[in-house]
Amino acid sequence: MIEKISNRINRAILERVFPGCVVGFVSPGSEQTIAAFGTHTYDLLSPSMKEDSIFDVASITKAIPTSSLALQLIDKDKLHPDDRLIDYVPEFNNSSREKVLIRHLLTQTLNYNFRLSTLKDSGPEGILNAILTTEFPSEPGSAFFYSNATSILLGMVVEKLNKECLAVTAQREFFDPLAMERTSFFPEQFSKHDIVPTEIDAWRGRVIHGEIHDESAFVLRQKMVAGSAGLFSSVPDLMRFLQMLLNNGMWQGRRYFSDNSMRRMQTNQIPWLGLYTGLGWELNQKRYMGNYCSGQTIGKTGFTGCVCMCDVPRQTAMALLSNYTFPARKPDMQAIDSVRRDIAEIIFSIK
Repeated sequence: MIEKISNRINRAILERVFPGCVVGFVSPGSEQTIAAFGTHTYDLLSPSMKEDSIFDVASITKAIPTSSLALQLIDKDKLHPDDRLIDYVPEFNNSSREKVLIRHLLTQTLNYNFRLSTLKDSGPEGILNAILTTEFPSEPGSAFFYSNATSILLGMVVEKLNKECLAVTAQREFFDPLAMERTSFFPEQFSKHDIVPTEIDAWRGRVIHGEIHDESAFVLRQKMVAGSAGLFSSVPDLMRFLQMLLNNGMWQGRRYFSDNSMRRMQTNQIPWLGLYTGLGWELNQKRYMGNYCSGQTIGKTGFTGCVCMCDVPRQTAMALLSNYTFPARKPDMQAIDSVRRDIAEIIFSIK
C-alpha cells in the first residue's frame, strides 16, 4: 500500500500540485503508518517534510474541534440540536432568527450566499455584523450551503456555554488528553522551522508562515478564536483523534463521545435534500473520499490542501496534510481533490 501511496504523492509533487505533504493511515490488521514526502516549498534550500510537520489545517477546524465540542455539550445535556441559536447568541438578528437551530449549524444548512473572505478589509466588527445580520435567501434547513459563518456561530455557542475561549476548551477536552502536542490555535508556540508555509499572499504582502491562512479567521483573531479555521496540527495528532473515533469515541479509558453522538456523526442528517452530511462531519463524499467510501465514512477537508476521514465499521482512517495553496492558491480544488480521492481509494480499498 505504501508504495502505491508514494507513487501517487510523488507524481503530485512532480506536477506541482504541492511541494510536499504528509500522509497517515490505519486499516484492519495493520499498524498505523505515517510517511512524509517532498519539502516545505519549491526552494532548493527548503526544509524536508517530516512526519510531524505542522500545517494550517484550515476548515478541518470546523470538525476538530468546533463541531466535536458542540457534540460533547449535547452529550452532557447542556445543548440540544433543536435549541434555537438566539437562546445562546441573542445578538443574531435577521428575519429568520427565531427559526435558526443548532442542528442547522451542525449540518451547514444556513444559506449564507457570500464568502466571508470578501469582507477581509471590513475588520472583525464588520465581519461579525455580516454574520449576525445577513438575510438568508432560503429558509434555514432548506438548503445545504457550506460557509465559514455557520461554524463561527457554532463556536460562539460553544464559548457561551463553556464561559471561556474556544481554544481553551479544545485544549482541555481534546488536545491535552489525546496528547496532541503539536496542535494549537496559537502557532507562535512552535518553531517556524516545523511549520509549513501556506501561501505568498498579496493581500498581506508576505509569505503566510505560522499565521492563519483563512482571511476571515485571521481578521477575527483580533477579537476571538473563530470556529471555522485557524487550527494548526500534524498528521500524528490528527491520527490520535481519528483512532479515538475508530474506538467508538473512547481512548485510554476516557469517553469523548456517547454512542448516540457517534451514530449521529455517521448518519445522514439531510436525506430530504438528496445530499449527505453527518452531524458535525461531512459524510459519504465521493468527490474527495473516493469510490470506496461508504454511507458511514465521515471526514473533513481544508482549503490549504488537507483532509482527514474515517470509517468506524471498517476500522480505517487517514489524514493527508499538504500546502496546496503554495506558492499561490489554484483556481479550483480539482487537483487536490484528485490526490485526496486517489489516496483514499488506495487506503479504503483494503478489505
